Amino acid sequence: MCFELDSSPPVPAISGAAVSHEEPELEAADGNRLAAFAALPDVRGLYRFYEELALRLAERGYTAIAIDYFGRTAGAAKRGDDFEYREHVDKTEPESIQADVRAAVEWLRARGVRDVFTLGFCFGGHHSWLAAASGHGLAGAIGFYGMPGERDGHPGPTQRAAEIEAPVLALQAGDDGHITAEHNAAFEQALQDAGVEHEVVTYEGAPHSFFDRKQEDYAEASEDAWRRVLEFLERHSSQ
Repeated sequence: MCFELDSSPPVPAISGAAVSHEEPELEAADGNRLAAFAALPDVRGLYRFYEELALRLAERGYTAIAIDYFGRTAGAAKRGDDFEYREHVDKTEPESIQADVRAAVEWLRARGVRDVFTLGFCFGGHHSWLAAASGHGLAGAIGFYGMPGERDGHPGPTQRAAEIEAPVLALQAGDDGHITAEHNAAFEQALQDAGVEHEVVTYEGAPHSFFDRKQEDYAEASEDAWRRVLEFLERHSSQ
């Protein structure tokens, strides 16, 4: 091998690359067995995408922690690609999610982080905005293609806008079959009425998950969204 053990390939990380991995053992035609490392596109629970995103934020000077929403029902151990996450999504409760968010906020503050932000995608975007209404003392809340309205009978960020205590950045998909322009407009109006500093950006023609699953096909939207995230963090950081 011609590289140092602590070296990395001179290839820039892709900020939107959603990947998981596995370590199969292969067998050659002549019977030789060999170890391998396989990387696969994926995004479920605390998957590699979120870990990689935390690394990209840390590279830019932000201490970051990615949490698993499903630990209460699926346990805290790492899970494989066969994890049936849908049933665990259905078992989550807003209150327990915010209890877990608080644990992460406290972990960050114990390490000297003064300005704490939340960042989430889809389900996580919804709960990122709700975190700003849950007494965590956040500096800001960022969500990608989150549902701003009610979810499973629970009031959403739109309904709780008057409780939101931090600036909001919403990065929405214009071609989203589930989250409509009406949802986004109602959220923006609720934030405005509540006097919450906010920016609601819709990327016309971009589908749901354009940043985490389809970033190569929607590179322009992904790049703009990432730029807005970094500008939001810088603008609302006191350090």
